[in-house]
Amino acid sequence: MMTKALAATAALATMIVASAASAQVQLKASHQFPGGKGDARDEMVQIIAREANAANVGLDIKVYPGASLVKAQEQWRALQRGQIDLSSFPLDYASGSHPQFGATLMPGLVRNHEHAKRINSSDFMKDIKAIIEKAGVVVLADAWLAGAFGGKDKCILEPDDAKGLKVRSAGATFSEMWAGAGASIVSIPSNEVYNALQTGVANGTDTSTGSFTSFRLFEQLKCVTAPGEQALWFMYEPVLMSKAAFDKLNEAQKKAIMDASKKAEAYFDAETRKLDDKMTEAFKGAGVQVVTMSAAQADKWRAIAAKTSYKNFAEQTPGGKELLDKALAVK
Repeated sequence: MMTKALAATAALATMIVASAASAQVQLKASHQFPGGKGDARDEMVQIIAREANAANVGLDIKVYPGASLVKAQEQWRALQRGQIDLSSFPLDYASGSHPQFGATLMPGLVRNHEHAKRINSSDFMKDIKAIIEKAGVVVLADAWLAGAFGGKDKCILEPDDAKGLKVRSAGATFSEMWAGAGASIVSIPSNEVYNALQTGVANGTDTSTGSFTSFRLFEQLKCVTAPGEQALWFMYEPVLMSKAAFDKLNEAQKKAIMDASKKAEAYFDAETRKLDDKMTEAFKGAGVQVVTMSAAQADKWRAIAAKTSYKNFAEQTPGGKELLDKALAVK
């Protein structure tokens, strides 16, 4: 009996050791957006964490919102170095290392949300994702956001309205268009825009409609130019994962991550269309003027972008012209 008891104890100990060996894989997800405050990008990452953790395959994903773990513009490098495992941020933030990513925040390249969905399945995005993977990162979920222009002292509708402004711009391609219209550029991430407007470092900005709302920019702006039917600003902001971290997962864990990511992408696809309306409601509710561009006004901006952003990208970026041609071929 004693031998049987010892054998049972040994078997139990073996099970415990085996369980410990296959204990929860700890993954860190970082992003710059407000947590627990209704930001759809935070919720996208939270969905992946909740669903993957609940799959009971040994995953434990902890989300660090609000740039609490890694600064906004350092997340790409942190993914590559394995300092974090998942993140959501504008891919254009990594265009300093991979200038081709600038095409994912190009004035007028994506016209509306339906067009963004068609872009996702295009040869253009296949090329972009190939660059991402070669850099040691994988795309878990696609996300495109519409954006707007905001003025601290006036509405920004035509290029002439930008003359003399200090504009926070989301990326190099928009910065070139703003500069072409006569503005000076303030280079900071979206989570620092509120303070820049408050202190006078900037008196104009472009960013996603989601950021206009979640960062409460209605407290600092007099007028916002909503996307409307003439959207100039669309940005690719996927959920990304370190390829090294993904490759270490077993098949069940990989499936759980990918299944969760599909749910997050479907959520965001529905939610991103609401972000524009939420921004308009929030700004009108705060007494901020909300305007939209006419086709003629939008065409004036596109003409400047063609001479600046598009021209520079095609001439200076390896494969830039081919990327733009592939994107522009998507109708």
